[in-house]
Amino acid sequence: MDDTRHGEGTRAVRAGLPEPRKYEPTLPGPVFAAHYHLPGEPTGPYTYGRDENPTWTRLEQAIGELEAPEEPDGVETVTFASGMAAISAVLFSQLKAGDAVVLPADGYQALPLVREQLEAYGIEVRTAPTGGDGQLTVLEGARLLWIETPSNPGLDVCDVRRLVRAAHAGGALVAVDNTLATPLGQRPLELGADFSVASDTKGMTGHGDILLGHVTCRDARLAASVRRWRKIVGAIPGPMEAWLAHRSLATLALRVDRQCANALALAEALDGRDDVTGLRYPGLPGDPSHTVAAGQMRRFGSVVSFVLPDRAWAERFLDALRLVDDATSFGGVRSTAERRARWGGDAVPEGFVRFSVGAEDTRDLVADVLRALDEAASAQPG
Repeated sequence: MDDTRHGEGTRAVRAGLPEPRKYEPTLPGPVFAAHYHLPGEPTGPYTYGRDENPTWTRLEQAIGELEAPEEPDGVETVTFASGMAAISAVLFSQLKAGDAVVLPADGYQALPLVREQLEAYGIEVRTAPTGGDGQLTVLEGARLLWIETPSNPGLDVCDVRRLVRAAHAGGALVAVDNTLATPLGQRPLELGADFSVASDTKGMTGHGDILLGHVTCRDARLAASVRRWRKIVGAIPGPMEAWLAHRSLATLALRVDRQCANALALAEALDGRDDVTGLRYPGLPGDPSHTVAAGQMRRFGSVVSFVLPDRAWAERFLDALRLVDDATSFGGVRSTAERRARWGGDAVPEGFVRFSVGAEDTRDLVADVLRALDEAASAQPG
């Protein structure tokens, strides 16, 4: 689909689909075999199953149309078996011994694991919090700046345009982890970033049943280096996963709109409660990041975070919920929440709750949360 005047919902429904053929499915089924299974010399783009696959191609085209709808032919997308594979592909394809990279100090919990490996390869790792100007103070001489905005789980937001200008002025590349926002909430490439990266396990596919990730960039040379890394390490998505992901994209706009509306309603309901502190949601006008977020985001995401007085209080709240599962991850159509400190590694209070807002009826969801909060408060000893 090449009509850039269409709205986001229309693009999501039709992105990456081939021209329809009579009596054939709109989205052809997953391709498990490539030409190398046949006799004779291999021809065409699909010669070896670790390199390319028609099902990946359709999904990559679809994601590209969402990441850069004004110029879908000017970007390249590479899909991966997981979000972590996508992250690793950018870092390890672009960095070598002696380089420096700036990572968020408050980002995705697996980044410390990446840091250990980067340092083992002789790469200098610098860290700075997402909020404020910390990245600018450690950027000099860096090869790559890695941004996660909004951050997970604290939901801080940084000014992507400003950081891109500073990084590019010093010769650094910029990668943005866009998992929480999705391309319908934020388009890092339009903000000047070199890479837009996401774990499609979460909001992009939205049903909590697929592991997948992607990298999108405008520079064909950068895309080639990321694709070469995928070929070397074999971090390829399964055809069935890629097909399911493409099918899920058709409802992306519907899911994201409902989830974001629910998230704002929940944040508004929590705002001002005596038992809730540290409330964060970029879409809330009073949030510390709202002004920056409003300048670069179209939608503010499905995650709300807040702090209850202590660990036991938070656990009582989670136990009292009826419509919300006590589970990790985020971005799904079913609401989930967790006491994030149970994992360790995140610098959050014991009563910190990360709440992934789903697509339930707004009234039902908010009522369930408020009831559970009241029950948790009334059960407080003494």
